[in-house]
Amino acid sequence: MLIRLLHAVPHSSLMYVRSHWAVLCCLLLPAMASAQTVVADLKTAETELRVEAGPSVPRLSSVQNDTLTWKNLASETLIPEVEVAGRTVPLAWQFNRAESHADEHLVSFVYDAGSPRLRLTWEWQVRSARGPIEHQIRIENRDSAEVWLPFQSSFTFDWETSAQDKLEQFYVEKGADTPSAVGTHLVSVPDGYEWEGASSTYAQPRPAEPREIIPYFLVEYGDGTQSGWYVGIEFSGRTHLTLARKGESLHGEVGLNPSPGPFRTRLKPGESFETPRIFLGATSGGPDATANVLRRWVREVLTNQNAWKNSHYPLMVTNSWGGGMNVNEDVARRMIRDSAQLGLEMFHVDAGWFRGVGDWHPDPKKFPNGLQPIADEAHAQGLKFGLWVDWAQAALERESGALNIHDPEVRGWLTVDLPASWKPEEFKGQTIDIGVPEAKTWAMRETDRIVTDYKLDMLEHDGYLVAQGCTASDHPHAAPDPLNQCTYRDSGFVFVRSSNSTDVSHHAVRAYYDIQANLRRRHPDLLLEICNDGGRMVDFGSAAHGDYFSITDTYDPLSNRRAFYDTSFVLPTAMLEAYVERWPTPRMENFLYMLRSGMMGWISIMIDTTTWSAQQHVVAKEEFDLYKSQLRPLIRDANLYHISDRPDGVHWDGMEYFDPQTHRGVVYAFRGSTESENEHRFFLRDLQTKSRYKLRYHDRSSDDQIVEGGDLMKLGLVVRLPAANSSELIFLDELPALPLSSQPAPREPK
Repeated sequence: MLIRLLHAVPHSSLMYVRSHWAVLCCLLLPAMASAQTVVADLKTAETELRVEAGPSVPRLSSVQNDTLTWKNLASETLIPEVEVAGRTVPLAWQFNRAESHADEHLVSFVYDAGSPRLRLTWEWQVRSARGPIEHQIRIENRDSAEVWLPFQSSFTFDWETSAQDKLEQFYVEKGADTPSAVGTHLVSVPDGYEWEGASSTYAQPRPAEPREIIPYFLVEYGDGTQSGWYVGIEFSGRTHLTLARKGESLHGEVGLNPSPGPFRTRLKPGESFETPRIFLGATSGGPDATANVLRRWVREVLTNQNAWKNSHYPLMVTNSWGGGMNVNEDVARRMIRDSAQLGLEMFHVDAGWFRGVGDWHPDPKKFPNGLQPIADEAHAQGLKFGLWVDWAQAALERESGALNIHDPEVRGWLTVDLPASWKPEEFKGQTIDIGVPEAKTWAMRETDRIVTDYKLDMLEHDGYLVAQGCTASDHPHAAPDPLNQCTYRDSGFVFVRSSNSTDVSHHAVRAYYDIQANLRRRHPDLLLEICNDGGRMVDFGSAAHGDYFSITDTYDPLSNRRAFYDTSFVLPTAMLEAYVERWPTPRMENFLYMLRSGMMGWISIMIDTTTWSAQQHVVAKEEFDLYKSQLRPLIRDANLYHISDRPDGVHWDGMEYFDPQTHRGVVYAFRGSTESENEHRFFLRDLQTKSRYKLRYHDRSSDDQIVEGGDLMKLGLVVRLPAANSSELIFLDELPALPLSSQPAPREPK
């Protein structure tokens, strides 16, 4: 990595300064009082950025990889004014060289405004030798008066392009509720193209609206190199990304969602506002090549490193929801014993264990001895113990410690005034605004109590714990606009949308991160599952504050494979949890098809396994042993390739894992309901052309064979399965090179 600074006096005589970055930081920057421009370069293995600090505004001037440079024509858009005591005050930003900083890992350009006294820090940071580079804007109120900030985007761009360039955009939907029929999008970007992708913690699919996306997209040239760039947002609140092409301009913005608006947020003296952190990277080779870099970067930079130190991560789990709300002490003990015999690694009690919504204490009728003996039983059987909690929901329970909507304090935390007739559902109540400091303090205390009292190894949060909107005018967020507000019901919840929704979300998400961080500090070995109504909160900010995701709320084999296919383009596969529910399995091939559809990442069996036949127990135990010994190491560490079209349940689909470090891999092959296609040819990716690979068909659908990598990539791997809705696992081992005299002639795979 290299840092370079330059200045111009005048612009026509640029002088590059190359020396040790510490000398530059300590000596050069303060001495540049008369300079017009400061320029710095930051670099990773794939990406190089050039940034500039002008007298009143900074900008990213270019992003490039080894073969291509994207030039940016836009300066960063900084807020032009603030509101103080009800009046609008214009801002004049001036570059502060003395407070700015640049080294090989961090460029921090500081701009000051004199009245009111504000400081804006424009930052780019390298946190890994590979992958993208991060960016954030921070605004500090150094004045004695409270100010209201207007909308500040995280990042704006305007790339210079040629009208003849063929461009494509790639983006991925969330699997919220159930994956759509599309899920993964690769679309042309012609002149006149306009697109907006939105993300929040709700992701409610609506017929007339586009589905929410995982906040990330890739733009690439539609040619053989597929060179391009990608951008993502590390925040779980209301965000958006835009892209538009007009003539020789490809422009857009990334950050908080300004709609509905106008956006405004309060900044008290001494407080700072931070835009959502974004990342930007250059790439080539297409979505899979980008994903193999991005997933490793997310693992190294964002995720909880303590979880990855456990070689058993991702775990194999059994979950009580197969019986719905009917879990009790007898059911739990029976499932724990069977899970241990099957070789599973955690028992997860889902909804139904509590006294009532908002009252997160065990139901004495179901668990007369509490949850501690259940945890002890799981631990005695060698299992970890996990628990479902929807801890941000209030309801009508009156026991001590319950979140009761009629309690005056709790009522002040609600996001909306509830009608007198309101009642909760079985496991859904009304969301409190955890952006309220007192509510956040309660949540910190209550989640810590739950983990401690119930001896948890894993805590799952579900439901809508981050408020979508709020009608309160006395919370830290901006007050709503009564003329721009709607209240509606959905799945038992009462929701509100107003002009302040993004600010409500911004405050609540920051509080949520603090609550999760508190759990991490107090319980370093605790695992945190992000469910949030099944795949609605799948994003990079959550990845930094949890250990794995429930990626969809629909659990049949096709939905699990679709959700995995989509999400694995973006996030580490070990973090992607599929719940396997009961599904028709008249033949053992169908039973394996059901299990393997959920075994490409983190797997949770959402079935009472005591109902399985003796033969199913034997087959499942063998499959779980295979997962632990051979599949899990690849899921953790290998590259992943999408070697088929997205699953449709009818045709064949497949995934290829291959680890270039261990020279091992596996192909997951699935035959759908088709009756006319008994065999399929999968074209493998990124093998060594001249290397030989031993192929081992786990279910013996074909004989073992040795094939050259070039043939597997050009001629394909042939898989034959006689039954519909069946599967096969084909393991690949790269063999040592043969002496030249004994190398066989290449042959087509059988």
